[in-house]
Amino acid sequence: MKNKNLANRVKALRKRKGFSQEELTENSGLSLRTIQRIENGETEPRGDTLKRLANALHVTPDDLIDWTVQEDNGYLQALNLSALSFLFFPLLGIIIPLIMWISKKDKLKDVNVLAKSIINFQITWIIIFSVGFICNALLLANKIDTTGVLSPTIIINNLRNQMILVVVMYCFNLIIILINSYRIHKKVNVRYLPKINFLRT
Repeated sequence: MKNKNLANRVKALRKRKGFSQEELTENSGLSLRTIQRIENGETEPRGDTLKRLANALHVTPDDLIDWTVQEDNGYLQALNLSALSFLFFPLLGIIIPLIMWISKKDKLKDVNVLAKSIINFQITWIIIFSVGFICNALLLANKIDTTGVLSPTIIINNLRNQMILVVVMYCFNLIIILINSYRIHKKVNVRYLPKINFLRT
């Protein structure tokens, strides 16, 4: 099992760096057959082989040896709930989950899929929210009369529309996060919709 985990780690890191097996061979100074055997879980690199492989992949030897995919439902819950930071400032709903994802990337089961879903949803939500504000501003600009003055009624209606937009959008985001928190608790796949796949899941 340890060999298989190590094999998966080497293969995942190689692909993330955009290396072919031949390029990893060249960068590490190891033979192509050695790389193939490591990635197939047929052998476990030790000593100089491990150091060369780690250097070529820009990680430490410990990162390769100690790595295993673990399950941590609590961390997934925390990652999901970290998106609630959008309540303080919309961009925080992207930044905080991103930081949490990077710290555990490829180390926890389902963390990559969950983080990408959250980030994609939050980016999509911000775009829709921004478009709503822009449309509202354009409608307001359209109602300026020839004297360049807006009536108090039009201003009040516009403010009301903006408040409705804020309340609806914030409630929707909050509900989606809470529903997915329940789904994570029940170990069911999350559903973040609508979302544009800026990050491929």
